[in-house]
Parts: sequence; C-alpha cells; structure tokens
Amino acid sequence: MSSQVSEEAREAARRPVPAPTDVPQSTPREPLWRDLVGAVLRRERRAQRRTLREVADAARISLPYLSEVERGRKEASSEVLAAAAHALGLGLGDLLSLVHGELVHGEPAHAVPARRPAPHRRPAAAPHRTQLSHRGLCLAA
Repeated sequence: MSSQVSEEAREAARRPVPAPTDVPQSTPREPLWRDLVGAVLRRERRAQRRTLREVADAARISLPYLSEVERGRKEASSEVLAAAAHALGLGLGDLLSLVHGELVHGEPAHAVPARRPAPHRRPAAAPHRTQLSHRGLCLAA
C-alpha cells in the first residue's frame, strides 16, 4: 500500500502546476522593496559622485554588503538604511520619501538636497525598541 501511495505522490509531483486563472497575465509585478531602496541609494550615491567605498566607510557598513543592498540582493535593516542614508547626507525619512515616490509614480523621484552628514557618534545606550517619526511617518525598529 505504501509503495502505491509513493508512486501516486511521485506522479503528482511530475505533473506541471497550472497557472492561476484568477490573476490576469497582463498584471504588472509589484516591485520589491529591496530593489527600490537599492536603486535610490545607488542613484543618490552616483549623483554625489561618490564611490561605494566612500559611502560604506562613512556609514560603517561593509563594502560588499552595501553593494548587495544597492543591487537589491539583501533586505537591509532599518539601522543599516539609516546609516547609509546619513552617509549620503539624507535622513531616513528622505530616503523613504524617495522610495515612496518611485513606488507610487514608477519613476525616480526628485532628489532631496543632501545635508551635510553629522559626525558619526555612537549612542551611549540605545533602548531596546526605537521609534522614529518623520512628517507623520512612524517607524519602529
């Protein structure tokens, strides 16, 4: 009996799975958040004519990891995104606004004028849960 069940399971696994019929084939695929964030970071870095190494060093992020984030290969934490944004002279809210513009309009949003990055200081004691609020946008990390 078990060999019959195994044979049926193997046969079912070999059959192709039909495409869902309730989703129109012409529906465009939603962009991935990591792709949008990476594209914005890369565009802002290039607009400032800075190298990947310069931004990675300023953000205290490894160069290979920042490269992966820019290419949309890694889902960066909010801390990494904030560090990369600050290294580019942007606030986290600025970065999110640019990504939001691309998501909504499907095209690059106008660059936010870069601010001078603040000197990097390590907080004395970070709370377990940090909340950031920017123009009505609230993020929790």
